[in-house]
Amino acid sequence: MTHPATFKINNTMTTQLPPPNRILTTLKHAALSGAVFVLSGLAAGNVAAADELETIEERGVIRIAMSGAYPPFNFVNEQNEVVGFDPAIGEAIAERLGVEAEIVTTAWDGIIAGLLARKYDAIVGSMTITDEREEVVDFVGPYYTSKRAVFTRPDSGITSVSQLDDAKVGATLGETHEKWARDQGYTVRTYKGMPELLLELQNGRIDVLVADSIAVILAMKQSGYEFEMVDDLETETTEIGIALRKGNPELARAMQEALDSVMADGTYLTIAEEWVGGDIR
Repeated sequence: MTHPATFKINNTMTTQLPPPNRILTTLKHAALSGAVFVLSGLAAGNVAAADELETIEERGVIRIAMSGAYPPFNFVNEQNEVVGFDPAIGEAIAERLGVEAEIVTTAWDGIIAGLLARKYDAIVGSMTITDEREEVVDFVGPYYTSKRAVFTRPDSGITSVSQLDDAKVGATLGETHEKWARDQGYTVRTYKGMPELLLELQNGRIDVLVADSIAVILAMKQSGYEFEMVDDLETETTEIGIALRKGNPELARAMQEALDSVMADGTYLTIAEEWVGGDIR
């Protein structure tokens, strides 16, 4: 096994589906779990005529999508390669399927749209499993767990979520955290990924950020930022899974078996210790 896994970037843009304006607008909200009734119909139209496992095996490559802007889970290094926990897990699964992993980076707010448009075969990009998303895609996993958290600067004066009504709240565009913050009625500013989000908080353009606790804590260690967690947020553990197009039971079964093998034989722990400092199952 070769770790750390590194991959050359294959950038992709979400293409429009007819009719262009209405469908594209609907698809862009897929990652936020909105307009599920429309997306469910689109997903049904994307059900494969035959299971896609055979196609992937014949091609010898499984195309895996992520944002490339979520360190240390997936990000672009100085050599213009996508590295991190997610691509390493994807590569380990691909190895057990007997194929190569091709990493595709795309904007998070359109990542489910790209999956439905068949631009890639799976999303291994730290996607939270939600009921709304499960109406549109199938999930393998979970492959790790996390919790929502709110972080602020030490000098902000914010010590409780009860103070957020008048605060500027930052979140990554298309994440479940953005939807949660909007549901609370907060003033929300959205960003493309974690690096931009951290910089905006450091420079005072937002008062707090909301994101997965593990990602922020690790990013702070790497960047040298000193933020504080608002500790009275009540939240449940979230499960992170691998998204596939619906109608592929054989592919889902094979990927689950591969993931189970990665977790059982020590590979998962090796990857987790390298990228996130320990077991996060």
